[in-house]
Amino acid sequence: MDLELYQENVMDHYKNPRGKKVMENATFSYTENNPLCGDEVTFYVRLDGDIIEEITFTGHGCAISLASASLLIEYLKGKEVDAIKEVTDDKIKALLGVPISHTRIKCALLSQKTVQKGLEEYNDTHN
Repeated sequence: MDLELYQENVMDHYKNPRGKKVMENATFSYTENNPLCGDEVTFYVRLDGDIIEEITFTGHGCAISLASASLLIEYLKGKEVDAIKEVTDDKIKALLGVPISHTRIKCALLSQKTVQKGLEEYNDTHN
């Protein structure tokens, strides 16, 4: 894909986010925000054994932060739960596919950090 197609993809995920809804029967949820810009997301994850059966989010923020959440949901759904821990900063950048300035990197990585902290908290209380 060229840069223009990636930009269109980011805007599509921003305007039509996948999985943007509250999940009542989540195995775990976690909320995180970026106090510098006001972005906030809550991730909801339902596990079936070690499989991410469903993953959703709610929140508000800029195009980069919300597109990142939507793209991350598409990437993680159906994978083993350990995939959450394996998501790197570079993976988020690759999913977005557009250059991210140093001033917007926290926006791009907010979803990754949120779902990873949620899993860590869940593991701490269930192991």
